[in-house]
Amino acid sequence: MKVGILAGGLGTRLAEETEIRPKPMVEIGGRPILWHIMMHYYSYGHRDFAVALGYKGDYIKRWFKDFGILSGDMRVETATGQVTTSNDGDRPDWTVNLFETGLKTMTGGRIKRLQPYFGNETFMLTWGDGVSDVDLDALLRFHRAHGKLATVTAVRPPARYGNLEFDGDAVTSFTEKSQIHEGWINGAFFVLEPGVMNYIEGDEVMFEHAPMERLAADGQLMAYRHESFWQCMDTLREKHLLEELWQHGNPPWKRWS
Repeated sequence: MKVGILAGGLGTRLAEETEIRPKPMVEIGGRPILWHIMMHYYSYGHRDFAVALGYKGDYIKRWFKDFGILSGDMRVETATGQVTTSNDGDRPDWTVNLFETGLKTMTGGRIKRLQPYFGNETFMLTWGDGVSDVDLDALLRFHRAHGKLATVTAVRPPARYGNLEFDGDAVTSFTEKSQIHEGWINGAFFVLEPGVMNYIEGDEVMFEHAPMERLAADGQLMAYRHESFWQCMDTLREKHLLEELWQHGNPPWKRWS
């Protein structure tokens, strides 16, 4: 199944990193978070990707070009200039289509611009700045079972603050807040039917606003509840959190060997 990844935003809340590179190229464990996302899809057999570019899209293009050439062993014949590369098993078998979707285009507009690529097929879609251990096979089964146009993966945001209870001004109870007390939010990792494109009018449309609201109102939006790991990377704090999880050797989103 074709997989779309939106990778064109400015990433202003991560300005410490995104002044020099787009947010999907911010590295976790020495590899861009975009690579981690694609490896997750690849571990479920999905290898055909469409990446919607915008801010610093040339950076992403160069990375994939270098990744395809420089990963693995290389043989250089200096007399002729001939270069031969070989895959040492570290280079996944991806087809990556990189589409310029505009610098200021909103999320809905970027999806709409990928319509010719997806054609009349069901497709998967996610943002280029979040990782999860969501079971993509179960997600797809859920989508196919309900027969609606759109499925969004619903997640609980990671709890950040402790919970205080009072008697007057005295604290009577302090407990670390559990994720179970958080509400459900849009965790991306969508499965979408071609008919979703009819809900997107143009470049200025945020997919999370009018299109999803209209899909819900029409009874065409279903939620796959994901109770396990999910983490976005909007801030430097979250970037450091993901890096720490990776360095401990068993990051929860790493489903590949």
